[in-house]
Amino acid sequence: MLQNLKVENIIIGKQDSEYENCIEFLKLAKSKKVNVISVQAGDLIKIDKSSYFQILWPDSQNMISENGINNNSILAKLVYGDFSMLFTGDIEEIAEKEVVEKCQNTDVLNCDVLKVAHHGSKSSSIGEILEEIKPQIAVIGVGGDNKYGHPNSDVIDRIENLRAKVFRTDLNGEIRIKVKKKKSSLKVDTMIFP
Repeated sequence: MLQNLKVENIIIGKQDSEYENCIEFLKLAKSKKVNVISVQAGDLIKIDKSSYFQILWPDSQNMISENGINNNSILAKLVYGDFSMLFTGDIEEIAEKEVVEKCQNTDVLNCDVLKVAHHGSKSSSIGEILEEIKPQIAVIGVGGDNKYGHPNSDVIDRIENLRAKVFRTDLNGEIRIKVKKKKSSLKVDTMIFP
């Protein structure tokens, strides 16, 4: 994408170690004069006067070495008026448990819409984190007939048991969420391309 699109800023999660793909990506970003912003838990990214991203993970004091590129990916909460959406990157169970422990007894994980972690992988979306999130809508970005078998049926069951409506790109195509400052105006559109 960097080779074909004009990009001004890239936001990445702080990583404990250097990964070859990440190093190559950062070299390309530098050659294209793209501003790279490294974030960690506690950071806020202001979009405009009424919306921002609250970075909840990774935690630079508690980096995970096991499958670090996934488990230290960004978990961010988008807040716009009284609407919120949680973006979970590719975090897996080990990171989800850390996030739950860190955020317990708060409502910081609670949101209206959840972007389901790691394409609905069986290694993510544990019951404990879903109980904290309590989404009305869950969106899973996943390709049809993928070799990993995503999304996992147990993950779908856990989400549906919370009475959340599930939208999947493999079944629903493009998913667009429209919202005004009041979450009562939340609307989901889908479009399957021929």
